[in-house]
Amino acid sequence: MGIAGWPTVLEALDALPRQAWKAALDADGHPRYGAQVAELTRHVPAGTGKPWPTGMRIIARRERPHPGAQLRITDADGWRITVFATNVAGGRLPELEVQHRLRARAEDRIRCLKDTGLRNLPLHDFDANQIWLEIVQLAADLLTWTQHLALDGRPARIWEPKRLRLRLLNIAGRLLRTGRREFLRLPRGWPWTAILLTGHDRLSALGT
Repeated sequence: MGIAGWPTVLEALDALPRQAWKAALDADGHPRYGAQVAELTRHVPAGTGKPWPTGMRIIARRERPHPGAQLRITDADGWRITVFATNVAGGRLPELEVQHRLRARAEDRIRCLKDTGLRNLPLHDFDANQIWLEIVQLAADLLTWTQHLALDGRPARIWEPKRLRLRLLNIAGRLLRTGRREFLRLPRGWPWTAILLTGHDRLSALGT
């Protein structure tokens, strides 16, 4: 729903009965505090010229922004409003909204894949590029599992590839050999050295 059509959405929200709002759910199916969902289909006109496609539904979600959150142009009366359209029929409204919200993670994964090498196909041959895509997918899987296993409980758990490369994967170090042993010396002043060392210890523990 574009900004140009937002006044129509606000009018539909004003016309919506209070009892139409249902408690929203989180990803685990539990009630999400301060969030509600409702169907606007009956209250939002299709606009001039063309009717809504058959079976199209308009779903709204409202939630109180967390303290300190920056306000948006689409916030109304202290609520953060999001609206989406779907042609999925039936089902409980809160569960439908969760399904749509979790689907947005696919866009994040696509962006991460582009940052890992999917943005361009560097080779001329189709089969060679197919192999390249498999390598990109493998690299993305390795990054995801590394974050899940080694960086869980830390902000780095949700860093995207560019930030991971800048802060963890590209740390400058020196390889030292003494007494027939090798040591990797990392800079003490690097802000994220502790995260890297903790992650390394976790992965080493899993391998023993």
